[in-house]
Amino acid sequence: MSDLKQAALEYHQNPVPGKLATRLTKSTETQRDLSLAYSPGVAAPCLEIEKNPDDVYRYTGKGNLVGVITDGTAVLGLGKIGAMAGKPVMEGKGVLFKRFADIDVFDIEVNAKDPQDFIHTVCNIADTFGGINLEDIAAPHCFDIEEALIEKLDIPVFHDDQHGTAIVISAGIVNALKLRNKKLADCKILCLGAGAAGIASMNMLLNLGAKRENIFMAGRRGILRSELNVDHRRAPFINDSGPKTIDEAIVDADIFIGVSGPNLLSPENLKKMAPNPIVFALANPDPEIKPELAKATRNDLIIATGRSDYPNQVNNVLCFPFLFKGALSVRAKAINTEMKIAAVEAIASIARMEVPESVKKIHHDDNLCFGENYVIPSPFDPRLIDIVPKAVAEAARKSGVSRI
Repeated sequence: MSDLKQAALEYHQNPVPGKLATRLTKSTETQRDLSLAYSPGVAAPCLEIEKNPDDVYRYTGKGNLVGVITDGTAVLGLGKIGAMAGKPVMEGKGVLFKRFADIDVFDIEVNAKDPQDFIHTVCNIADTFGGINLEDIAAPHCFDIEEALIEKLDIPVFHDDQHGTAIVISAGIVNALKLRNKKLADCKILCLGAGAAGIASMNMLLNLGAKRENIFMAGRRGILRSELNVDHRRAPFINDSGPKTIDEAIVDADIFIGVSGPNLLSPENLKKMAPNPIVFALANPDPEIKPELAKATRNDLIIATGRSDYPNQVNNVLCFPFLFKGALSVRAKAINTEMKIAAVEAIASIARMEVPESVKKIHHDDNLCFGENYVIPSPFDPRLIDIVPKAVAEAARKSGVSRI
């Protein structure tokens, strides 16, 4: 671990500090080039945009520019380390946008202790961007911030920690159910973790056909139920049908989704699940149950984690670059439920296709194919950039949020 730490520090420091830089997209070789790029020529597009604000997409980079914005309150497993300390993570998010979807990013670290100050800041700078990716903002403020910005702005606003996670989880669940010949509407689901990711994931599964009465969500005080007086975000997942504890709720569960903490799913409880269970143990770096232990306990399960060193990694990079690519391509006013469902279905469909040789080489597995160890596609699958944005763009058009 010390070697990794030192390598990471060297990587971020050399040959130049940081991971992102701006680049020129036009020639600047001559005096005339400079007069077009800046004064006096730049006045021409300014005046066109003044007459027709939509021309900003024609004459500037707004249409391919995303703001990755944080307040540093819940940074990538590190917690509330502050906006400035979170900057390497925001730059890293920018790297993923650029690497996988060729989307430009400005990372913005907002030192705001009050959510209203954060909202006010983002609203004031939003005209810069074609879309906004909210990142690493703690619950419950992340809900209020996203909702307020969606209401106030006419560009896509997306909190990846909620919806990106939910989309990739759902894509994996869709494929796992196909392999197990089960229907989502019939499945009993236990979600361990009642925070932003858990709530968003259960809402997405409801949109895909899960039944609310079959969902049991567990927080620190056990299964959400009326007597606990839970807040309005979690209230829709109150289930008073009987089970009060994880030990009780997991009996005959078809699906377990963990977005909580390490080693919280015991082998004893795993044995209580229904035949052919689906286990998404997504706590990072240590999952709710390690795949080795899970497979030693049962040989009929499909298991996914958030780690790259195990099969079936739930990785948000499968979603957000391509979701934004599709949204930006039609100048969407928002990212709505229809677009998220389209992303789920598109991502899931890619895993069911024949795996390209280039992906097999990256994963050092010549036999890689759709199955219990491959229910989620590799982030390096070259078809993601074609299939997912097209599906999202089409959903935006059909649902009426596209401008072009």
